[in-house]
Amino acid sequence: MTDTTNHIATIAGELNLSEKQVAACAQLLDEGGTVPFISRYRKEATGSMDEVAVAAVRDRLEELRELGKRREAILKSLEETGKLTEELKAKVLAAEAMTVLEDIYLPYRPKRRTRAAIAKEKGLEPLAMRIFSQDAGIDPSAEAAAYIDAEKGVATADEALAGARDIIAETVNEDPQARQAMRTLFTSKAAFRTRVIAGKEEEGSKYKDYYDWQEAVSSAPSHRILAMRRGEKEGFLVLRVTPPEEDALALLESLFVKGGGPASAQVKLAIHDGYKRLLSLSMETETRLVSKDRADGEAIRVFAGNLRQLLLAPPLGRKNVLAIDPGFRTGCKVVCVDRQGKLLHHDVIYPLFNEKSAGGAGAKVAELCRTFGIEAIAIGNGTAGRETEAFVRRLGLPASIRIVMVNESGASIYSASEAAREEFPGEDVTVRGAVSIGRRLMDPLAEMVKIDPKSIGVGQYQHDVDQAALRKSLDDVVMSCVNSVGVEVNTASKQLLTYVSGLGPQLAGNIVAYRNTNGPFHSREDLKQVPKLGPKTFEQAAGFLRISDAAHPLDRSAVHPESYPVVDAMAADLGCTIADLLNSAELRKKIATERYVTEKVGLPTLRDIMGELARPGRDPREQFETVQFAEGVEKIEDVQPGMRLPGVVTNITAFGAFIDIGVHQDGLAHISQLSDKYIKDPNEAVKVHQKVMATVLEVDVKRKRISLSLKTNPQQATREAKRQIPTEQKPKHQADLSALQQAFMKKRT
Repeated sequence: MTDTTNHIATIAGELNLSEKQVAACAQLLDEGGTVPFISRYRKEATGSMDEVAVAAVRDRLEELRELGKRREAILKSLEETGKLTEELKAKVLAAEAMTVLEDIYLPYRPKRRTRAAIAKEKGLEPLAMRIFSQDAGIDPSAEAAAYIDAEKGVATADEALAGARDIIAETVNEDPQARQAMRTLFTSKAAFRTRVIAGKEEEGSKYKDYYDWQEAVSSAPSHRILAMRRGEKEGFLVLRVTPPEEDALALLESLFVKGGGPASAQVKLAIHDGYKRLLSLSMETETRLVSKDRADGEAIRVFAGNLRQLLLAPPLGRKNVLAIDPGFRTGCKVVCVDRQGKLLHHDVIYPLFNEKSAGGAGAKVAELCRTFGIEAIAIGNGTAGRETEAFVRRLGLPASIRIVMVNESGASIYSASEAAREEFPGEDVTVRGAVSIGRRLMDPLAEMVKIDPKSIGVGQYQHDVDQAALRKSLDDVVMSCVNSVGVEVNTASKQLLTYVSGLGPQLAGNIVAYRNTNGPFHSREDLKQVPKLGPKTFEQAAGFLRISDAAHPLDRSAVHPESYPVVDAMAADLGCTIADLLNSAELRKKIATERYVTEKVGLPTLRDIMGELARPGRDPREQFETVQFAEGVEKIEDVQPGMRLPGVVTNITAFGAFIDIGVHQDGLAHISQLSDKYIKDPNEAVKVHQKVMATVLEVDVKRKRISLSLKTNPQQATREAKRQIPTEQKPKHQADLSALQQAFMKKRT
């Protein structure tokens, strides 16, 4: 069997898929297919695998191929050093995990000059093997006396025995069976142990709960693992990861000690030394890496879920928008953008400076609304946001103008970015930031793709996790969201087009350049005129690109051009046009989809086509709704326990949800306060951007903390939480909250 065939069988078994599905998916991926394209337009080939399954196959295939590359490198190294035997080759080829492969290679890999290597140079290896055999009647001291050799640096029998023990210790450390058994022990019984570094007690107070802490590796939640590691990295904590030493030594003795004679006593000494000096450190490093990977995976999963919900937040739609980036002393930057997001005008007003300036600011806002036909006002939710909102609402503007608080997290990042400089080379960062606030009200997805996802503010320890894995996951989320919504090719930015299946930065730039030179695209076929956009790219991208005023009705939909002949046949059989099919549910009911099944087009694709005919170019996002915060509650000092306040979920972590209640300081609803029933995952109860009614449990003005509850009876819930919530989910670590609140609430302070 070839490696690829082996990989397919392995993946099929792991993911509970058929080998046919995996093989088809792997082939499509190798041909350059993207996850959105394969899951949307190749359902017949893959058996209707969704994006999650396709991405899982892609990622596992990459892992197995990396394993294959490492296997080849090891075999080459062994062959070059003359150590490769048929037996060793068979073991290397049979290894199904990287740890097993590295364990096999460990005794043969080039290494620094160890104590065992020095002992071997002194000719003590035969003595070590003789003692290690533990044959009855061996006298280690007598055996060692024969190896005394001043020229080789062995002055006494004790020195010979010490060298022999070094060789035995390294042999045990490199034994695959011992390493696997110890790996199992570390997995089941190892614990994180932390203590504060002397003299750092006050400076590292946010890690106070970890000053003398112990927790099982197997059950430690992601956020605490990352918090402990951060405390260690910042120089406040000492972190060790070990099982009970007596268990580890007993395990090794059971594997290598035979009987109770003098030789066995020497082996026992060697094992104890080898564990403390070699094996425990090696296993601790490995366990730390494995637990870090697990913690990273959970943190990335939380971040990716939050990002998806944020990107798919309901858009207001194309409106003429007046956007305000609030400020006290420096004033409020005001911009007016048209329905395509084009900047028409910018200015500065001072509504919060004094009564006179407020009057002038109000007159200017009213004038701008009339001049530019403003349909909505977007107000950033940062510093002075609530005060600015209250000012605008007092102006008596037409009721048709919607006034909306907009999450401005990341707007400042965009304003200083290359993308912003490219869009507005002649404007300063304040204008660019205000434009971003206005555009994200119209279409959050189209605007937020211009910002590094890490800067959007919905992550959990995003700077502590593996950055390559984070980038890959977040890029997957952005691409999934962009392609599920679809992109209007004649108005989309280069950044938005970059995430369309099959495109990327260069082709996205080529599309924009072609559009600027030749005018708008009139059909999907016109895309083939874009430089370097070949047939394969067209196949990958066309179905996700929309042309709203195209002559061909299907160019406005998610029906792929390769399926146009099927729809043509449906219309011809009914004696109508495609436009008639789009407009008439009665005509669509007459279509017997089974009649149009071919070798390439099956029922899954036909069902998708019928869905598109019913709602061509439909936007999967929910309808836009506004949240209006409570009047008179504009700062944390206004918040009192017992208040019921409207809010919006801004971020979800493993231990709860942060909620904006309009006071520049997000409150935290712990997982125990999110639902009347017990839940393991906050996502079971809330979503990012969800509107909620929260009850205030506690307010700590000094530390800027607000505790909230979404329970119907929060007072009763507080008493029940202590009994119902498992220990690892209780909010007991200041470091967890401090680090997260610093990151998530910085925009409010």
